[in-house]
Amino acid sequence: MDAERSATEPRGTALRRAVWRVAGAAGLALAALVAARSLALLPAIIAGAAVAAAALWALRAAPAAEAEPAGPASGDPVTGPVATPVLDALAALTGALPEPAIVLDSNAVVVAVNAAALAIAPGLRRGEHALLTLRMPAVVEAVRRALATGEAQRAEFSERVPVDRWYAAHIQSAGMVAGYRRPLFLLALHDLTPIRRVEEMRADFIANASHELRTPLAALSGFIDTLQGPARNDVAARDRFLAIMKSQAERMARLIDDLLSLSRIERDVHIQPDEPVTLAPVLRQVVDGLQLLAQERHVAVELEAGEDVVVRGDRDELLRLFENLIENGLKYGASGKKVVITLARITNAAGGTEARVTVRDFGPGIAAEHLPRLTERFYRIDVGHSR
Repeated sequence: MDAERSATEPRGTALRRAVWRVAGAAGLALAALVAARSLALLPAIIAGAAVAAAALWALRAAPAAEAEPAGPASGDPVTGPVATPVLDALAALTGALPEPAIVLDSNAVVVAVNAAALAIAPGLRRGEHALLTLRMPAVVEAVRRALATGEAQRAEFSERVPVDRWYAAHIQSAGMVAGYRRPLFLLALHDLTPIRRVEEMRADFIANASHELRTPLAALSGFIDTLQGPARNDVAARDRFLAIMKSQAERMARLIDDLLSLSRIERDVHIQPDEPVTLAPVLRQVVDGLQLLAQERHVAVELEAGEDVVVRGDRDELLRLFENLIENGLKYGASGKKVVITLARITNAAGGTEARVTVRDFGPGIAAEHLPRLTERFYRIDVGHSR
């Protein structure tokens, strides 16, 4: 009965009961020794006072022991039957977060960690010291500052393997949590990679656009100086220079048109076109317009468009799209001596119909490492090719 009662009653109540039993047993023992004349009265009184003082101290500590939250002792792993529900709840909450998150206690011991954080730091384990596993010096230093001061800290770090990625680490105190002995801290990692790549693309765009415009502008400025100086009265040189100047001006116009087209596409990216466009005439118009370039490159262009396929789209944008694809095939696949354009109606996985346009050249192709960057503005695989 006593065992069952002690298993179900609160910790403080059980401690009081044990103290009274020990004190009572000690008092009876002292009284028996005095009655048997084995112990003098004065030493017995002193020993009884000591037992009473110890009992009072234990009883005073009992309420604190009863209210003390469960949790691991210093240096112990995060285990124990009382702390398990708290740990499970923290693990569930952390696992529900979309971004990498780690819960630490004030000793930098991992209390909970989600799968996203394990993908970045696979060595993290619940109950183990985080600072021994984290290999990011900036994050380790931020965690130490936060644990020492209790103030929120921020740090940035990057990874180069397998690909370049940038992160911002935020660590902030979560305070005391019922059922856990030490203060808790949340370490959250935010992926900065998309922002950094946009910044790099913006910088590359400005640099490349400036370079593309600087070349024809320098040519125009040089020819103007020549025409105003040594070639002022040279009719033949003037006609030749004017033709080159016209070519350079057209190059700048094409570049500006490309920039305006990109800006318009980005502006209207979320606007779905509703104009019905028949693709076969669009493709024939593009092929006819590029025949001169095909003849100069000695490339045969074959168009296979058996049936008319109608799609919803912007005719001008479709013309530009197919013109870019076919022109690239003529320029960079000229060694294959042939470009084949195929238009077909296909059935997709959902049972609907789609239009498929394939532009195939027989040139050297594009290396796999360049494929992720093909849609970047001004990106070119061979820097020797220019407009």
